[in-house]
Amino acid sequence: MHIHILGICGTFMGGLAVLARQLGHQVSGSDQNVYPPMSDQLEQQGITLMEGYRAENLAHKPDLVIIGNALSRGNPEVEAVLNQGLPYTSGAQWLADHVLQGKWVLGVAGTHGKTTTSSMLTWILEHQGFNPSFLIGGIPLNFGISARLSESSFFVLEADEYDSAFFDKRSKFVHYRPRTAILNNLEFDHADIFPDLDAIKKQFHHLVRTIPSEGLIISSACDVNINDVLTMGCWTPAVKTSINAAAAWNAVLHKADGSSFSVTFENSEQGTVNWSLTGEHNVYNALSAIAAAKHVGILPSEAINALAHFKNVKRRMEVIAQINNVTVYDDFAHHPTAIQTTLDGLRKQVGAERIVAIVEPRSNTMRLGTHHDTLAHSFNNADLAIIYQPSNLTWDLTELIQQADNIVICTSLDDIIARLQAEAQLGGHFVIMSNGSFGGLYQRLQTALMP
Repeated sequence: MHIHILGICGTFMGGLAVLARQLGHQVSGSDQNVYPPMSDQLEQQGITLMEGYRAENLAHKPDLVIIGNALSRGNPEVEAVLNQGLPYTSGAQWLADHVLQGKWVLGVAGTHGKTTTSSMLTWILEHQGFNPSFLIGGIPLNFGISARLSESSFFVLEADEYDSAFFDKRSKFVHYRPRTAILNNLEFDHADIFPDLDAIKKQFHHLVRTIPSEGLIISSACDVNINDVLTMGCWTPAVKTSINAAAAWNAVLHKADGSSFSVTFENSEQGTVNWSLTGEHNVYNALSAIAAAKHVGILPSEAINALAHFKNVKRRMEVIAQINNVTVYDDFAHHPTAIQTTLDGLRKQVGAERIVAIVEPRSNTMRLGTHHDTLAHSFNNADLAIIYQPSNLTWDLTELIQQADNIVICTSLDDIIARLQAEAQLGGHFVIMSNGSFGGLYQRLQTALMP
């Protein structure tokens, strides 16, 4: 079968393309944002990529078109699919119908940490010889690919609350029917499709309704919004995680930056995690992954041993350059809470060394200005925050300057580069935060900082 994917370079759709290719299908796809690392991954799999959306991309008359949720009516290729009467479906529906049937699905949901937690869990299963299938919204460095289909009965899946397609407004995760479900956390996000927090809670409860009574739900004891969802009705055993508290799964920090902590289950110590990751958010991610692994039969001590060899995910505080006295990181954070927790972890790791955050407000929620009241304070652990104000942003970032004195607004990438060249004289840590390509800033900055 020839499958054509619209929006193929998105992290989810790109993973679907890999799975479809591994099933033996001929796969092609189109996107308007074709850039690494996803474009490299797809081309290595022998998948044909087409730049831009055009009716001509369908001249080969594919047997099925999978349409990503970023596309809507009015898109020329979508219109051509409808006008030509081509069979089409959403990515989530195709995955549920053709890949997940008969699998033990371990789904990881939440506003933050889905990709990292999914990667940790997949690595634990891999380390213990389970050879799991997986689909993750990023590229785990332990695997070098975002998706894999194996003979294993276990499938680890990043379960996203974003809608499925323009013709299916249910959250993608409603299709997946996990047996083991991690609900990391819940905050207001995706303001382009959800009117308020209660609307997202409703979708999360739809997910809860699909989890079997013989399954397991894992969540943080301190997340009020997830607790609200579970009080709407829960028919599945649930366990909680905590840090320095009293939940069934608890972490006792040995280092404030989260790089060393012991794990207890029902007050019995299971072992100590020593790794390169930082931040309490990653400690919570690890606890959830360990708990999920136990649900499929992996001893916590074995999971802890696996995490000592975990290499994280591309674009999650990934060190991409060390030039003179400057370390440059690529990080995917694009929500105030994610920005705050990431910088907090780095601050606890590097102490008084200088931290500069460089942010592209690219997500739909950020572009709409939904979090303008909390964004400024998410940079409290940065000595300087440089925020890019593109011409198409719908709100004026200069109001942030009134809320914090460590923020600078730049309206061009050239201005950002110039400012960072000056800042480089002081050394420190430059953290580039974006869920996109940031106009090639990563490469341009490295070139500019070279002696």
